[in-house]
Order: sequence, then C-alpha cells, then structure tokens
Amino acid sequence: MPAQTDDVVAQKRVLRAAALARRDALKPVVRARAAEAIAARELPFPIYKGTVFSAYAPMRSELDPGPLIGKIRAAGGRIVLPAIVQGRIVFRLHEPGDLLVPGTFGTSEPRAEARELNPDVLLVPLAAFDSKGGRLGYGKGYYDEAIARLKQERRIGVVGLGFEAQRVDKIPLSPRDQRLDLVLTEAGAQWFSTFGKE
Repeated sequence: MPAQTDDVVAQKRVLRAAALARRDALKPVVRARAAEAIAARELPFPIYKGTVFSAYAPMRSELDPGPLIGKIRAAGGRIVLPAIVQGRIVFRLHEPGDLLVPGTFGTSEPRAEARELNPDVLLVPLAAFDSKGGRLGYGKGYYDEAIARLKQERRIGVVGLGFEAQRVDKIPLSPRDQRLDLVLTEAGAQWFSTFGKE
C-alpha cells in the first residue's frame, strides 16, 4: 500500500485535531439528538433481510450508531462489529444482548468466539469528511485497509456517520485512502456514488 507523504500526513494531523475539537465541543444532548435524527429519517438505502451491516461501539464523542442499528435490525439487517486481530480489522457478528470486551485503542469489540462475517455495508466513524466523499480517520489506516480488501471481493457500500461540525472543505488523500459512498449527519444524507441507488 503506497505510503503517505510527510506533507499529507501533516495536513491531516491539523485537520483531524480541529475537527475532533469541534466534535468534542458538542454537548452530549446535541450528539444524542443527532443520532436520533439520523435514525428517524427514511433510510437512504434499501435494507434486505439478511443484509450485513458493520457498525461500531462509539467511544469518546463519536456519533452513536445505536438508534440506526435498531432501525436496521427491525428491517431485517444483521450487525457485525469490528475487532482488530493481528494488525487488521475483522468483523464479528453482534446480536442484541451480546457482551463486548475491551479492544485496541480503547474500543469495545465482540468476543473472539463470535462468528466472523464480512459486511455488505460499512457504517464507519470518522474524524472529518469533505464534499467529495473524502474521509479522515484516526490515522492508523485500519478501515482503509479493510475497505480495500473487501472491495477486492465484491461491491460494498461505505457510509460515514458523523456531525456537520466534522465537515471540512477538502481532505488531502493519499493512494491508500478509501472514499465514502454516503455520509449521514443530523443535516441529512449526502451521496458521493451510486451505491444503493442502482
């Protein structure tokens, strides 16, 4: 996977710090209302029975996907959560009531014995996003690697979940960076590809 230039890394570091500061400044009630607003709207993509969605257990000030997860499950979708195993993300089935265990970098993840299952649609957290589907993560590249790997197997969708406060004018992308197909915020949905609209 091509390395990022020092200049791109430095620009991302500045953008990430500013966007995360804006996200952290949002009051908990504002973040909770945003999560509910996203789930309350009509879903911008169809959910077929058995469709597998990856989600995440929110940490710090990330948008909580819980309300959206509930809506997806009610429509027949299945949920997997990421776990970092030997330096890369795998996805493990998560059923209602399943306990989570501490993971890498302060995350929570399903137990090791949970069934691994690749998602059809990824709901991903982010530090920032731009108007062309650029996504800025936390700098480790785990999601970029996982998305690229899954795309080698079949068509998948990548949906960013966040707040309008995380929107930036432009994210400098390196060859390894994977773009979003769609972003969902409290303001609505913005598409960047035709995935889910065919």
